[in-house]
Amino acid sequence: MHKPQTSVQPLYLQVKRHILENIGSGKWPPTQRVPSENEIVRSFGVSRMTANRALRELRDEGVLVRVAGVGSFVADRQARAHPLEIRSIAEEIRERGAAHRAEIVALERVRAVAALAQDFGVAPRTELFSSSLVHFEDDRPVQLEDRYVLASLAPNYLKVDFNSTTPHDYLMEAAPLQEAEHVLRAVMPDARTAKLLAMKRSEPCLLVIRRTWSAGAIASIAKLHYPGSRYELSGRFRP
Repeated sequence: MHKPQTSVQPLYLQVKRHILENIGSGKWPPTQRVPSENEIVRSFGVSRMTANRALRELRDEGVLVRVAGVGSFVADRQARAHPLEIRSIAEEIRERGAAHRAEIVALERVRAVAALAQDFGVAPRTELFSSSLVHFEDDRPVQLEDRYVLASLAPNYLKVDFNSTTPHDYLMEAAPLQEAEHVLRAVMPDARTAKLLAMKRSEPCLLVIRRTWSAGAIASIAKLHYPGSRYELSGRFRP
């Protein structure tokens, strides 16, 4: 019997973590059936409500596929994200039971040229910070993040260790999110994008252009490229 650990972490999160650890280790591969609600109740000594919540949330996060009357199964490992949520790529990846790491391509101080100044709503030659990172899920590149940041709102941006945190996580603290705008496009990758994401030039990309506001100003503009064959944007909405 798996006894819940002595922890301040809620029981349903402990059950989720157990399932994610088994998936992440490869013990439970894609299409593997995972324990049912009844089996989790018996094994962990938790309530049916707790077991149901753990399985339901893992389904909603794309980790599991639940088939009525049959059971829950490990989903295929194609990455997916909600197109309108503002979340850390590292958090998404870890929730799927995989390891996140980032490689820094560029990190520099720049001056806004006319088009970029217009996008930010600032005067030309306003100081900006520019960063480019490739995010990996285990050993697969799944996102190229090219980002400009308004220097006055996040003055320490260039000093941040983006091997231990993400631009998203840092900016959520330095320039708390007030508003966001998303534009989604299907595009063909240029040579740089294809190389960094280990793609063929004939494979399409998903491109998310994300603009965020903080303290009444545009804080960041990011272009997020995802390999079309390795990433999926999905969402569920209620009117």
